[in-house]
Amino acid sequence: MTGARPLATAGAFARDIKLAHSVFALPFALAAAWLVSRDVEVGWQQWLWIVVAMVGARSSAMGFNRIVDRRIDAENPRTRDREIPAGRLSLVAAWGWTLAFTALFIVAAAMLHPLCLKLSPVALAVIWGYSLTKRWTALCHVVLGIGLGLAPVAVWIALTGTVQPAALLLGGAVASWVAGFDVLYSLQDRDFDASRGLHSIPVALGERGALWVSGLLHLLTVGLLGALPWTVPLSWPYTLGWGLITAVLVYEHAIVRPGDLSRLDRAFFAANGWISVGFLVAVVAATLG
Repeated sequence: MTGARPLATAGAFARDIKLAHSVFALPFALAAAWLVSRDVEVGWQQWLWIVVAMVGARSSAMGFNRIVDRRIDAENPRTRDREIPAGRLSLVAAWGWTLAFTALFIVAAAMLHPLCLKLSPVALAVIWGYSLTKRWTALCHVVLGIGLGLAPVAVWIALTGTVQPAALLLGGAVASWVAGFDVLYSLQDRDFDASRGLHSIPVALGERGALWVSGLLHLLTVGLLGALPWTVPLSWPYTLGWGLITAVLVYEHAIVRPGDLSRLDRAFFAANGWISVGFLVAVVAATLG
């Protein structure tokens, strides 16, 4: 990528990886940093590098996903208009931006903590590896959840060099939350995936089975978030926020039913965006005063 060409492809790459959807995991990472900052001084540079690391990691993972899935996406009616199969983004440009964001993530990890730099290949192996898992296991949703669930744990390591129980609870909550809504989202592709020999919970268990698994995963999310005040002091606004998150998850499952996926996009994007942002607000509010 040289000259004006990188700028010309930047918009296509950002659209393809849905850069704005970084909102799903970033607030949990920021909430982890906020909790740590009550005991350890966190400078503005560290806050900045956390954001850079999160955006870099997610963009790298999504870019790799679009590259390795380009032929599958071209055959799927739901995804054939994505930038690479539609011809609006070349494979060379996609690789260029993916590797650029990968480098950005590694630099951010190095700036945060030496241990983060050492562990960055492990994180990349998980978040890149997810894109390959649907070719051989229905547990691909869990791998995606683990990839995003690493975020709050990584923040704890970046700021303290250790992993505390609160970090593990947050990581587990994010992992089960993401895996749960990915099961829901993959309902759209159940027939296509089955016809191509691809694996998912909906393919393995059908719509009803997938909805049950997603519900159980989100029940685990609620339980893990509910246990967080046992590990870090959080006042009543957190309980209120936890109750609202629980209500949103209940709503999400109420509007997605077997045979009726018409409101799935609303469940996936709107509801889950509110959950992540609402969690950050609840944590901050519960530690003020």
